[in-house]
Amino acid sequence: MTLRERLQDDTTAAMRSGDALRRDVLRMVQNSIYNTEKSKRITMSDDEVIGVLTREVKTRRESVDAFRKGGREDLVAKEEAEIAILADYLPQALGTDELNAMVAEAIEATGATSARDLGKVMGWISPRTRGRADGKVVAGLVAQALAQADLAAHGAGH
Repeated sequence: MTLRERLQDDTTAAMRSGDALRRDVLRMVQNSIYNTEKSKRITMSDDEVIGVLTREVKTRRESVDAFRKGGREDLVAKEEAEIAILADYLPQALGTDELNAMVAEAIEATGATSARDLGKVMGWISPRTRGRADGKVVAGLVAQALAQADLAAHGAGH
């Protein structure tokens, strides 16, 4: 069963059970997928659908931050409930140890030696972490690892 089929089946199930929040969130995701496919004239793969889901989660996380700053805890709760629904369709999030191992692998695979190689490393690691880790967190870990490699290289030379 593809991810799109699962979304469709779960939308139907939510409609039957009267779960309005789940129904509305899943419909919105399906509309986003449909609109993307129509504009690009493609049929999305599961990986591309995960990209749409990830974007939707990211948008809601930004909304949560904004609502928290504005003191709107009622809206924070709704956004967080929507994030929880969407998270059911995303691959299992990577833990810190797994991310650090992937960063080390990416640096080795790309031959990166300094912070100037951040783009090259991110190009290698991003497709492998999409939907499983926040891009900002990954970029931070890569930058930190490259800075340490850079310091080690320059420290060894003196």
